[in-house]
Amino acid sequence: MLQNNRSKALPVFFYAFDLLNAGSDLTTSGLVKRRACLEDFSKPFMDPIRLSALLPGEPEEMLEAVRSMGLEGVVGKKISSLYEAGERSGSWVKCRINQEQEFVIGGFVPGAKGFERLLLGVYTGKKLTYVGKLPNGFVDKSRRALFLKLDALKTASCPFANLSEPKGGSRWGEALTAEKMKECVWVKPKLVCQVGFVEWTSGGKLRHPTFIGMREDKRHTDVVREA
Repeated sequence: MLQNNRSKALPVFFYAFDLLNAGSDLTTSGLVKRRACLEDFSKPFMDPIRLSALLPGEPEEMLEAVRSMGLEGVVGKKISSLYEAGERSGSWVKCRINQEQEFVIGGFVPGAKGFERLLLGVYTGKKLTYVGKLPNGFVDKSRRALFLKLDALKTASCPFANLSEPKGGSRWGEALTAEKMKECVWVKPKLVCQVGFVEWTSGGKLRHPTFIGMREDKRHTDVVREA
């Protein structure tokens, strides 16, 4: 539960973007009709309830506008689409505007296919700073090849200068506490990978990181947090 002082500093709004029932079932109606019903239904609404605005235009123009505003992404919808509860039909497409840069691999969490998550860092001066876990973006072939390289670099010492983290100290994901560190395998920080992510959190961690590929052209000591 949010404390009162945080609630005042961070106002919350409810954005309505679809209407499934207006006295009768609308799920079998197209988005155009549902949207018209929603706009009519929402006329008396006032803050904190708002109507989610439509963004007409070409996809390239829309994505560039979203990127320039520093937003996370946009959802594209086929105007004739029906509402399919629990389905991913392709009629609604979520387009994220990711940032990306290179990171040093300092360890991993073991898993059935060699590793479950990579542990990433950047250099702050001469110290390697832990910035988060990387669970996504791997295919079996690249995972196996990378695990062989990691296995050859295993070390008993944690290379990250800012670990361990306090319990509950990570808002996004699980904190890497002293207890959780016992589950990790450390490697010499020699390997560099390219990673896409949504944003840096206020605590200096990556939000929704995704593996893109390895960077053989980048020295690990040159990897810092990019502006």
